[in-house]
Amino acid sequence: MTRARRNHIDLPLLTAVLILMVLSLGVVYSASATWAYEKFGESDKLLNSHALKILIGIAALFIGMMIKYTAYRKLTKLVLLAAIGLLAATLVLGGEVKGVARWLRVGGFGFQTSEFAKFALLFHLCALIAAKGDLIKDFKRGFIPMMIWICTVSLLVMLQPNFSSGAMIIVLSCVMLFVSSARIHHLLGILLAALPLVGLFLISAPYRMERIRSFLTGASGGNHHYQLWQGIIGFGNGGVFGVGPGESKQRDFFLPESYGDFVFSIIGEEYGLLGTSFFLALFLVIMLRGFKIAKFAKDDFSRLLAIAITSTITMYALVNAGVTLGILPTTGLPMPFVSYGGSSLVFSSFAVGVLLNISAHTDLHPRMPKMRETVIGPETDDVAVAKVY
Repeated sequence: MTRARRNHIDLPLLTAVLILMVLSLGVVYSASATWAYEKFGESDKLLNSHALKILIGIAALFIGMMIKYTAYRKLTKLVLLAAIGLLAATLVLGGEVKGVARWLRVGGFGFQTSEFAKFALLFHLCALIAAKGDLIKDFKRGFIPMMIWICTVSLLVMLQPNFSSGAMIIVLSCVMLFVSSARIHHLLGILLAALPLVGLFLISAPYRMERIRSFLTGASGGNHHYQLWQGIIGFGNGGVFGVGPGESKQRDFFLPESYGDFVFSIIGEEYGLLGTSFFLALFLVIMLRGFKIAKFAKDDFSRLLAIAITSTITMYALVNAGVTLGILPTTGLPMPFVSYGGSSLVFSSFAVGVLLNISAHTDLHPRMPKMRETVIGPETDDVAVAKVY
């Protein structure tokens, strides 16, 4: 017999995410003010848009926090099928920006379908792994069905084309298979088999090969190399203490789209090493609290879901920081909760809300016991192992 009791949410996790959102307002405004004034005649044009997206993100966070995580378990397959349908629709109907079709627009609203599909896939993988248990080690009945889902989603994302997001979806999926005790030789075999496909995608677009070449050789020239070096110059200008809020020089048309994927460079220039360290420390808090929630989770589904959400946010943050510092090849991956853009912000916020809901059903932050508690029978959320796809 178990007691039905909801405990407190993890406040350090919630606080870290909200601080990132609030600080992003000042960073995005500073990074975008000059460009927005030049294009729209209003320096706060992108700030107003970003503020609205943050409000929607906070609402999504609290919605995710209020719904018990077990409610998603029976819906993951339906949601993933809807996400695959949206990815297919994006290839046909998606709005094209800079030669790629990544956004699906309905009326005046548009969103990046790969962000939705990423979390839909991870949620479904968590449900499948929890249901299959040790069957995950069976190549035919456990491993292959999951790889079909992973390959379908990642391929549709890469065809947009969005190679970096597709590659991250594969990496995150493999992380989940690894922590679920899938056989290592199965994972290695699939990865080796995928190498020719990865190579095909790389050579199919010259700009991807240019990014790799510039990263490996450090050769000058090319838009991507120019953007990288301007970002590194921003870090150099900032030094330890930074040049001060709103004093960035790189934002003045030197660093392209400094409010987006390279916003971390503006943080480095204006707030220096201390500022960038503080932002990374907030992501460290998210990582540590997320994995601790996973450790105390009550069932396999919530444990896996906590690992998936935490890994996604921290890996995106680390990759974005690595790119702006020149440690990794240039990609189009945003820094969660900081970069300008609505899709990543809203879906990541909702995912954190789910993570907070999981924390409320652990013993990390117990409420004071009441005089009378309702005793119920054992939960029946487990799904049958046989033929779960």
